[in-house]
Amino acid sequence: MSPDPDCIFCKIVAGQIPSRKVYEDDELLAFHDINPWAPVHFLIVPKVHIPSMAQLTPEHERLMGRLMVLAPKLALEQGCLPYPQGGFRIVCNTGEHGGQEVHHLHVHVIGGPRPWRKG
Repeated sequence: MSPDPDCIFCKIVAGQIPSRKVYEDDELLAFHDINPWAPVHFLIVPKVHIPSMAQLTPEHERLMGRLMVLAPKLALEQGCLPYPQGGFRIVCNTGEHGGQEVHHLHVHVIGGPRPWRKG
């Protein structure tokens, strides 16, 4: 899918809107959430515009597998303690009923000592 000119995450991927990057490669971008719920809270987005989990197809399996393998690595690098005493939460809101606010597929990686502001 091509970039959506009205999508804030497409603009972040394109460098039109600044972000505090955690990680970047040819397919994925991770950056800190601007309104964090916890001591560790960042998002991972595919650089390609996919509106939500509901639009994933078999062609996205490798990309999503990479995203899910990257999440724990980055969580530890950002300060989450190792499993099982530590850990983190991965959240992917999908659609209006699922609480999705930005219609560009993304996962929140949230962790660190509790209590958290949300979650």
